Amino acid sequence: MKDTNFLQEGDKKALLQWHRWLDDNRGDRARLRRAIVPEDILLTDAFFHFLKQMPESSKHWRKNLLASACVAGALAHVKRHQEGKCFATQLATPLEGKTKAPMSELRFQQLQKSKTLDDFYRRLLRAVQLLDSRVNILSLANDILHWHREFTRTIDRHPQNRLAVRWANDYFTALKDLTRRRTL
Repeated sequence: MKDTNFLQEGDKKALLQWHRWLDDNRGDRARLRRAIVPEDILLTDAFFHFLKQMPESSKHWRKNLLASACVAGALAHVKRHQEGKCFATQLATPLEGKTKAPMSELRFQQLQKSKTLDDFYRRLLRAVQLLDSRVNILSLANDILHWHREFTRTIDRHPQNRLAVRWANDYFTALKDLTRRRTL
């Protein structure tokens, strides 16, 4: 399986630092949250601060502005970074005190099959809400960059390298574990 990690160590540190910066700059967070589509994010001061925070060595932040805007907007909706599980696994893992997966299989499949960036962004924000805004932001950011790459370029001919296949594996593995625990 090809490495599908789009984030370097410098990117990870910068994303975590920028997310903490949002806590101290609630007005900027609010402007990003009000954006309906990623293009709206491009017009905010907070987005330019986001770009300034990202390492110069990482070309994808400035080269793919819409993907970067999608990351910045989605992270503005995350209240707390949740380390550990990847984003798709989180969507199938019940929240504390709950017994069902936060995202239904139907909604999950709709997210996977998003046809436009705006549609993907809208469904992604809904997924973050379903997780009570507690998300692994590094996994989320990486997955957004992966989705955008597949959206703007040809999809890898090897299914195991595609985001939808990796997500399905993570999501349905977590669902299977949940079902197994219920029957024990």
